[in-house]
Amino acid sequence: METIYITGHRNPDTDSIVSAMAYAALKNALGDRRYKAARLGHVSDETQAVLSRFGAEPPTLINNLRTQVQDLDFDTPPAISPAATVKFAWQTMQQGKTLVLPVANEDGTLYGMISAADIASNDIVLAQNSRIDNIPVCNLLSVLEGRILNRSGEMKDVVSGEITIALPAARENLIFSTSDSIVVCGDQPDMIKRALELNVSCIIVCQSEISAELLETETESCIISTPFDAYKTVRLIGHALPVSGVCKKEDIVYFHLTDYIDDVREKILQSRFRAYPILDENERVVGTLSRFHLIRPRRKQVILVDHNERAQSVDGLNQADILEIVDHHRLADIETTNPIYVRNEPVGSTATIISGMYQEKGLMPTAKMAGLLAAAIVSDTVMFKSPTCTQRDIDMANRMARIANLSLDELGKAIFSANSGEDKSIDAMLHNDYKEFHIAGHNLAVSQITCMDSDNLLKRREEFLEAMRTIRKQRGLDSVILMVTDVLLDGSHLLFVGDENTICQAFDIKNADHNSAFMPKIMSRKKQVIPILSGLWG
Repeated sequence: METIYITGHRNPDTDSIVSAMAYAALKNALGDRRYKAARLGHVSDETQAVLSRFGAEPPTLINNLRTQVQDLDFDTPPAISPAATVKFAWQTMQQGKTLVLPVANEDGTLYGMISAADIASNDIVLAQNSRIDNIPVCNLLSVLEGRILNRSGEMKDVVSGEITIALPAARENLIFSTSDSIVVCGDQPDMIKRALELNVSCIIVCQSEISAELLETETESCIISTPFDAYKTVRLIGHALPVSGVCKKEDIVYFHLTDYIDDVREKILQSRFRAYPILDENERVVGTLSRFHLIRPRRKQVILVDHNERAQSVDGLNQADILEIVDHHRLADIETTNPIYVRNEPVGSTATIISGMYQEKGLMPTAKMAGLLAAAIVSDTVMFKSPTCTQRDIDMANRMARIANLSLDELGKAIFSANSGEDKSIDAMLHNDYKEFHIAGHNLAVSQITCMDSDNLLKRREEFLEAMRTIRKQRGLDSVILMVTDVLLDGSHLLFVGDENTICQAFDIKNADHNSAFMPKIMSRKKQVIPILSGLWG
């Protein structure tokens, strides 16, 4: 079954991480086990503290949803051994209705590729030059359905020589004169006797037997009988060659399961092979890729939680199929190719919506999952002080807390105390809860740190501003804003760089103190900061 990823936004906060985990658990509990929680970035200290408290592991990290070779319905023909005969390769192609086969070493790694064109080319070469070298005798016996006639029972390992058909009309003028020959004959005692006397490399007797008297002759020749006629025998001798001597081994273009289709297309356009081997992470052959496999690639499938804006979502989203969106933010710019299930509700936390979905499905989350959901609601509503918080958030958080048997007050203090550690780098704190927005032609980023001791963080204000200027330059942004939200003060310190006059105008800041100001009652980026800026620029 194909995995369906459930993921929150980039630079995920606790609500984003927990919502993905809880929704995947709900989907899997309903019987469809394809769902897997994912994240798009580093787990913040706050979120890690929450996960550790309840003994949970963070979701799988994914970097993009670009289509890869492993997403294609590629062919999986058998990989044959370099020691296999050309005849075996041809028969395998016919059975599998393919014209190309990978050739693999004993450990499964790539040796080469053999195609029907390679076999045809080998046949033409043998028709023009009838000499053949180092054919394993066991291969000859297999291809010719033959048996050894030598009385000694000993069998050579390989035979070589000029392939000669000893025709009956040539009895008076034998057409081979050296031991370096492979003689194909029928019921021709004179020919066989002469060949034995010359110790030719090999005598192949077609549809006939050799007299006991001839078999007693001292000889170094390998004697083989076959039920085929001379014409078919000569053609089959070339098919007894090992594939290693016929297949292509140099300059092979190959791909790995994790290669992206965009890159694969580029390489294929620069080459002209019929098929390309596919290797896994251990360099073992797992299949072959042809041009037509790229026409309708199987797209990855994803469910988005806690966001619906392309700039905040996973790279390569345009190459994936979005199945659902569960969110509590404004509707943004994500488009889908098909109608999908969308659930967007005006509450303070996506975890509140998903907790309600458990109730709707008649399922009670485990105590661990209930604790995680309660923590996500408390985090996203800033202990219910955010203007985005609704009575439904409060009721749902209390219900989850009862299931998990925990105190919301103690949980909140533990969560917000994790954000103000003095040992954290400025860059790490800025990116813990960082989002970029594109509003009416303006590009900005708003980062938020929620804590219970803003004075301690503001001691590093100049470090924050310098890092914000660097981000603005690197990302090509008009403005960068940092909200240091203090739960106890019931407000946020705004630090800002970039279009400072516009920011001061938007928030009615009269006296900005070193690019910063305290804004009472400003707790929510989503409901207070972004709408104010949107109204000004819109």
